[in-house]
Amino acid sequence: MRVTTLGGLGEIGRNMSVVEYDGRLVVVDCGVLFPEDHQPGIDVILPDFTSLRDRLGDIEAIVLTHGHEDHIGGVPYLLKERPDILVIGSELTLAFITAKLKEHRITPRTQHVEAGDTYHAGVFGLEFVAVNHSIPDGLAVAIRTPAGLVLNTGDFKMDQFPLDGRITDLRHFARLGEEGVDLFMVDSTNAEVPGFTTSERDLAPAIDHVFATAPRRIIVSSFASHVHRIQQVLDAAHQHGRKVAFVGRSMVRNMGIARDLGYLTIPHGLVVDAKKLESMPDQKVTLICTGSQGEPMAALGRMANGDHQISVGEGDTVLLASSLIPGNESAIYGIINKLTDRGANVVHKGNAKVHVSGHASAGELVYCYNILRPRNVLPIHGESKHLHANAQLAVSCGVPAERVIVGRDGMVVDLVDGVATIVGQVEAGLVYVDGETVGKATEDTLHERRLLREGGVITVLALVDPTTTTLAEPPEFLTRGFVHDDHTFDGASAEVTTALARAAEQGVTGIDALEQAISRAVSRFIQRRYRREPVVIAIVVES
Repeated sequence: MRVTTLGGLGEIGRNMSVVEYDGRLVVVDCGVLFPEDHQPGIDVILPDFTSLRDRLGDIEAIVLTHGHEDHIGGVPYLLKERPDILVIGSELTLAFITAKLKEHRITPRTQHVEAGDTYHAGVFGLEFVAVNHSIPDGLAVAIRTPAGLVLNTGDFKMDQFPLDGRITDLRHFARLGEEGVDLFMVDSTNAEVPGFTTSERDLAPAIDHVFATAPRRIIVSSFASHVHRIQQVLDAAHQHGRKVAFVGRSMVRNMGIARDLGYLTIPHGLVVDAKKLESMPDQKVTLICTGSQGEPMAALGRMANGDHQISVGEGDTVLLASSLIPGNESAIYGIINKLTDRGANVVHKGNAKVHVSGHASAGELVYCYNILRPRNVLPIHGESKHLHANAQLAVSCGVPAERVIVGRDGMVVDLVDGVATIVGQVEAGLVYVDGETVGKATEDTLHERRLLREGGVITVLALVDPTTTTLAEPPEFLTRGFVHDDHTFDGASAEVTTALARAAEQGVTGIDALEQAISRAVSRFIQRRYRREPVVIAIVVES
């Protein structure tokens, strides 16, 4: 049996792995990674499907462990390459992905499973285990073939008092352990955190305090799929006599799905249209929106920037009710500062107990290792430090160090006679989604965008005599985002003249080549004299 990890190793997001046996494949999760500040203009980042592209017909199914974007967000892009791949998941997960696929005009083939179910996808025997996470209906998946048993936890924790009463099924884990787990692929996000993750129920007093003390509107920002947290907010709003409106397309869609399926309990009359809240007293208003990770185009980011129809002002309370994903710190703190400047009181994990993680801490992971006694361990879902911390936990629980694999995206692991070894590497680069364009933006594209953002643009308009390759008149310098004065380009004209003369000596006469020569010359001049690196674009016009 072969396992290829296409995402989620060395990053928080883009979770995707492929299990292969006898020439057939099953995909476990297919998520997205959200861009960081150094990736301007990018919407989301996908796993690299290159290694699958010639084998799409071999895929038996896509198994989804739960409905968060970092596990399902890439599914539409994979199904665009082969729309009839079977998608397997729990009720809520399938509802979320079906709604997402509808936006992409894809009607999927789906198979609904529940905890405890078994299902045969070709040569693969699949068994599903209830796990607790920050979204309902999470599942771990055990994959059986004659070559062995692989257990993938998905995202999980061991909250003993979950809001929905659905705990991680350790008895089921123990039965799998008795059978023998050949490869344990386990969530690593909180492997560095000692002890046990706090229960969701422990947040109730802090959330209640926010609602009891807020003088005006309360604006709650959360993931659009964080059903448990939103349920707590709805309960607090109802208790304190506030009306609630959902803001943002994904939030309205997902909460509607969760309500219709019975995963979200909403008292009659509590949720109203956002427009109705405009005529209500501020102290009776609660808004729930997206943007807790500092996304500039999400509702909260637009409110902070003052370009949303909802204006945040003095006395408003903003509650950030979700975790801080590594890499998003600067964006989140920037939004907190902007909201504070507008007079809002911002309540977040750093100053109040308003969020707990959805991932197992070290104590819970140790429990799992001791229950399962896996033969081999492959930590997944985490940055490098998380993967290494998880590996150390496995070793401390008796798994031989040589049987614990700390990998990276694209790694290929073969399981032969109960022993897992790294045997190769496939392409697993970052695939950027830029609007409707997928995979066309490159690192060079992003480098140019960063230059545009940081250094501005200088356009050099040069009127050149084609017979002599000399300037017919002094060049014109046009700028955008580049700070300059009347003397900034003194000397630049001489550089252009020199570049053209050098090109003439070398017999270069083509317009493209001349434009490149002028761009290089002006770039060197600006960098040498002003220590700045704008994008320089030359336009040559024959006189």
